[in-house]
Amino acid sequence: MKILMIEDNKSVSEMMGMFFQKEKWEASFAYDGNQAVDMFNEDPNAWDMITLDLNLPGKDGMEVAKEIRKVSKTVPIIMLTARDTESDQVLGLEFGADDYVTKPFSPITLIARIKAIHRRDENMAEKLAESKSVNATVEEADDGFDINTGFFKLNSSTREAYLNEKEIPDLTPKEFDLLKTLASKPKQVFSREQLLELVWDYDYFGEERTVDAHIKKLRQKIEKVGPQVIETVWGVGYKFDDTDAKAKA
Repeated sequence: MKILMIEDNKSVSEMMGMFFQKEKWEASFAYDGNQAVDMFNEDPNAWDMITLDLNLPGKDGMEVAKEIRKVSKTVPIIMLTARDTESDQVLGLEFGADDYVTKPFSPITLIARIKAIHRRDENMAEKLAESKSVNATVEEADDGFDINTGFFKLNSSTREAYLNEKEIPDLTPKEFDLLKTLASKPKQVFSREQLLELVWDYDYFGEERTVDAHIKKLRQKIEKVGPQVIETVWGVGYKFDDTDAKAKA
């Protein structure tokens, strides 16, 4: 794996460099926002993972994420931040981060997050390759949709989801996976811990606020095209229910 670590604290970079080396990963380091954007743009396809500090000289982490996402919608970004508020976390996700780790962090935690996201992306690529090899007549029979209730449709191959025939806009890879997981079992309640394991592939190292932040952004995008289909089950977690969409169709 080739990692671009964007971090202005050289002690943190040096420490993580030793951990990356132990994993046999190739790492490059940028120490300010402008340098980071330049390094990424030199060869955008070269990077398998980006870790991005929020507080940077030059361009801050939010601006760097925004610049990277103009070029690549898919390269995974883990945001590192000392800010421990939901608004900062949600804003980071809005600018394109796949996940966040709050400082101070354990190197082992960050390594686990990187492995989980990389493993998820590899599995996604394998499934996409398999879907392309499916017999065309089968795809025509089910219109290519993995999930189709008549009011909600989701296609894993194209990474598109529709509510009442309107496409839910600008879904990030993580938001799509989260929506697919919930919609695959309508009305089943998923706990935050289950969603961390199923969508992020996290066990011990997961943060439940990661789920809440992604749900918040996902709901905002769903509401642009129709009624809300993700419900909170207080004290338990979340579920997909398009009953209201049926009523309003």
